Parts: sequence; structure tokens; C-alpha cells
Amino acid sequence: MKKLVVTLTLAVPTLFVGTIVGQQNQANRMKAADNTFATKAAQGGMAEVELGRMATQQAANAKVKQFGQRMVDDHSKANEQLKSIASNKGVTLPNMLDSKDEATKNKLSSLRGAEFDKAYMEDMVSDHEKDLAEFQHEADHGTDPDMKAFAAKTLPTLQHHLQMAKDALADVKSTGK
Repeated sequence: MKKLVVTLTLAVPTLFVGTIVGQQNQANRMKAADNTFATKAAQGGMAEVELGRMATQQAANAKVKQFGQRMVDDHSKANEQLKSIASNKGVTLPNMLDSKDEATKNKLSSLRGAEFDKAYMEDMVSDHEKDLAEFQHEADHGTDPDMKAFAAKTLPTLQHHLQMAKDALADVKSTGK
């Protein structure tokens, strides 16, 4: 009887600790693909905000300025949602632009007016086409339920952004400004 009590006494704490550690590890880890998606989404969102701010200051076309402000507003909100999800899972997201987005920012920073408008809107159309594909893939194939839900919830906004970008680019090309 004593042996049984001792065994249970040792087994219960081990089982309890093992359960807690397992839950913490699960909460702190996402599969590599979900983690990659979160990292790319965070970097892309930061770029959208920074380039959007630039557009509000350097664009000549009213639609381009309006689009830039929409990028700041919508992507700031999405970035906060993504940070919250990642934080709850123990995932640290980047806080700097990647080299591709930094190069785009540097290129656009030297442009003004119609030249800026065309280059910015071409980049936004291309970028949002890629974003849509990545977010759709995560919504369809992601393994983390919170990340999948974030991607699915964000898709309609990204689709609207793409349409706005195409409209603004067409306006820039037709008016020359």
C-alpha cells in the first residue's frame, strides 16, 4: 500500500508538470508554415503602412493619396490584430522591413508627383496580388486555427485594396498625374 501511495505521489506531479509543459509548448509554437505566414504578413503590413504614409505626402493624384491613407488605416488595424495573435502564441514578429520592402521604400522616397503615383500604384497592384494568394493559401491550408481565421477575415479587405489599387493605377495612367 505504501508503495502504491509513493508511486502515485511521484506520478501525479510528473503527470501534472508534463501536461503543463505540453500545453505551454503547444501555445508557444505554430507550425513552420503558419509562422512563416505570420512573419511575411507582419513585414508586408508594416511596409503597407510606411509606403501609405509616403503616398499621403508625395502623391499628386487624389486617388493615390486616398489609397495611401486607406493603407495606413487598414493595415495598422490588421497589424495590431496579427501582433495580438502572435503574442498569445509566444511568437515574436519582426519590427523592421525586409530588404525587398526597404528597397521599394528607398526607390519611392526619391520620387514625387505623377512619377511617384505610377510607381507606387504599380507596386501596390503587384503586392496585393501576391498578398491575396498568400492569405488565401493560409485561410485554406493553415494549421493554426487563429492564423487561419485572421487570414480569412483579412481577405475581403485585401480584395478591396487590390481593386482600389487597380482603379487608382488606371486613373494615374489615363490622366498622366
